[in-house]
Amino acid sequence: MTMQNEQPKSRRKLLVLLPLAVFLVLAAVFLSQLLSGRDISAVPSALIGRVAPETKLPPLDGVELPGLDSSAFAGKVTLVNVFASWCAPCREEHPVLLALSKDKRFDLVGMNYKDKPENARRFLGELGNPYRAIGVDAAGRTAIDWGVYGVPETFVIGRDGKVAFKHVGPITPESAEKVLMPEIEKALAAPTS
Repeated sequence: MTMQNEQPKSRRKLLVLLPLAVFLVLAAVFLSQLLSGRDISAVPSALIGRVAPETKLPPLDGVELPGLDSSAFAGKVTLVNVFASWCAPCREEHPVLLALSKDKRFDLVGMNYKDKPENARRFLGELGNPYRAIGVDAAGRTAIDWGVYGVPETFVIGRDGKVAFKHVGPITPESAEKVLMPEIEKALAAPTS
């Protein structure tokens, strides 16, 4: 009879310890990811190394710029910045985009994401317009083709029309200098095929 009583007690002890064991395993996984030195904020893109999605977006009404057409990427390095007037981080990165737009070695173009035209015009009127072209993605379907998770996001397109790099989130002065510009320089230095 003692043997029978001991088996249920040992099972109960195991059941009590099971959640603790699961917690410890999960904690170890998270800790290893944290200490790995990898940038856990980086979101990989399936488009890296592939030709940029075919895009033909209409221009933003009331702004004398062309729409966004992926055929215009050929032969030059292009930054495609996905932005919206309702996006607070877009406001944060805007001064950095204005500074980047002064570099004439590449084109900076905008994809206006799920925005009202009057709000987008006001946004650019207040903060300045860094873009050489702006395409309106009112429904957000083109952004899906580009694999956009949220705004802002910026893509570096090489002279060969392929996506060379994707930056998720607002571009800060530090990320522009240490991350984005080195990727742009790589794209500029790449041989044209």
